[in-house]
Amino acid sequence: MTSNTPSSEPVTGLILSGGGARAAYQVGVLAAIADLLPDAAQNPFPVIVGTSAGAINAVGLACGALHFGEAVRRLTSVWQGFHTHQVYRSDWAGVLRQASRFIGHSLLGLGGEVPVALLDSAPLRELLERELDFSGISAAVRQRQLRAVAVTAFGYESGHAVTFYQGRATIDPWMRHRRVGAPTRLSVDHLLASSSIPLLFPPVKINREYFGDGAMRQSAPISPALHLGATRVLVVGVSDNPQDEPDGAVTTAVQAVKPPSLAQIGGHLLNSTFIDSLEGDIELLERLNLMSKLIPPEQRPRGLGLNPVEVLVISPSQPLDKIAARHRHELSAVLRLFLRGPGATKASGAGVLSYLLFEAGYCNELIELGYQDAMAQKAALSEFLDLARPPVVQGQSITA
Repeated sequence: MTSNTPSSEPVTGLILSGGGARAAYQVGVLAAIADLLPDAAQNPFPVIVGTSAGAINAVGLACGALHFGEAVRRLTSVWQGFHTHQVYRSDWAGVLRQASRFIGHSLLGLGGEVPVALLDSAPLRELLERELDFSGISAAVRQRQLRAVAVTAFGYESGHAVTFYQGRATIDPWMRHRRVGAPTRLSVDHLLASSSIPLLFPPVKINREYFGDGAMRQSAPISPALHLGATRVLVVGVSDNPQDEPDGAVTTAVQAVKPPSLAQIGGHLLNSTFIDSLEGDIELLERLNLMSKLIPPEQRPRGLGLNPVEVLVISPSQPLDKIAARHRHELSAVLRLFLRGPGATKASGAGVLSYLLFEAGYCNELIELGYQDAMAQKAALSEFLDLARPPVVQGQSITA
């Protein structure tokens, strides 16, 4: 993991990880940051990197980088008013049609040239086309309010995690083992590809290859930000795993009564896709930072990425699957029926639900949690973002 631009001035990168509806949490964190900034119009993140649903938030910020506070308010407004039918078809006709297509394709080999999945994400394309103005990215880059914005997608044919980035011409592409950085002009297709959860949402064709969710096989989620010039990174995760929990610690009593449901298995698979690689990458970076402190700057080999990188992580303080379980009644009747068989509407299968529950009640609770978690780290955020005198925020509640 190396940076393109060595500089005495720190370049702050923002990393928004994937996680479907869990990405509502990130909006709450961003709202808190906007409240802490002395000038909410000033973009504090020259480098913005997102994966999966985090890619949508990242590009939403980048499109409005000339007016950071307004961009955050717009993101917040969209997430606060979310309904599942804005992301994927949740009506009887849409769900049954997609399910029959999926069965015909997977079991009978029908319609093999058309990519299919369990859910139809056509409404999400309409939402993104309506809400995002991609010309704002170029304007922010020209006015030096943005160095680069990037989204990562996984190429099904090549097996590469491809980071599509738009930014200054001085940023060089890169190629590492199964990791590629490709300059491009970002579009809705890149966002749909990056957020296309395997099997749940259909892959998206970009150029000559189909792409899916960027969290798959993304072994180094922090690396793109460093390639784009970031020298310190704020990571907003969607994992509720305690960061200071010792390896092997048992936090809950394990009672092996019933075999795991399909939803329970799926929840663990989604967690391993969206969360484990990010946590592992943070741990690796922290170890490299410790190693770099033992080597004098003049003796560090060039090009090996041993320069220390300051990392601040904000992640949920409460289990998101339990929050999702409290809001499962918000799903439409057909989706509740559709998810009941695999067990996603039960407490043990709420992990899957926490990724798919694009409903206002659930999203608003995650936004509020993100806001409160960020404010709980106000001192650390203020120091990280070089805020000399952080303002006193009244009422510290985004939904108040």
